[in-house]
Amino acid sequence: MRFPKGTRGIDIDVLARNALWQHGLDYAHGTGHGVGAYLAVHEGPQNISRRGMHELHAGMIISNEPGYYKPGEYGIRIENLVLVRGPEAIEGGDIEMFGFETLTLAPLDQKLVDPQLLTDQELHWLNAYHGHVRRQLSPLVDDGVRDWLAKACEPIARLLPPAAA
Repeated sequence: MRFPKGTRGIDIDVLARNALWQHGLDYAHGTGHGVGAYLAVHEGPQNISRRGMHELHAGMIISNEPGYYKPGEYGIRIENLVLVRGPEAIEGGDIEMFGFETLTLAPLDQKLVDPQLLTDQELHWLNAYHGHVRRQLSPLVDDGVRDWLAKACEPIARLLPPAAA
């Protein structure tokens, strides 16, 4: 995602929740919190939540942890750390934009992903993320782990709908 100078956590929290909101669902926690020095679990002032009133600045580290919990049944939560990057010019744009760089490099378990539910943009992001994870981590691990990593990071494709008779 890209965002202009002055953007606060409250301004982008809705983007993480939108897909759930479209189905009458939500999560009762913030989307992300600051991470920094002194080993505090929640360190601000930056956060992405309904109370995130501080501007996001280059160099800030924030957790990215949307989720969903169905009481008494299951919970889903992906938690990564991201670094606020920028500002940088965007070709054809009028203003410089900030963005995020994912710091946590681990494949997402593809058995838990239904590609039929992903938009084209989401599927592209997931495959690009897995490609980045594989390229960054492969040189750092032994052959057995490298083989596992390659399989865990294989691109996901959608199945074609059944043909009409």
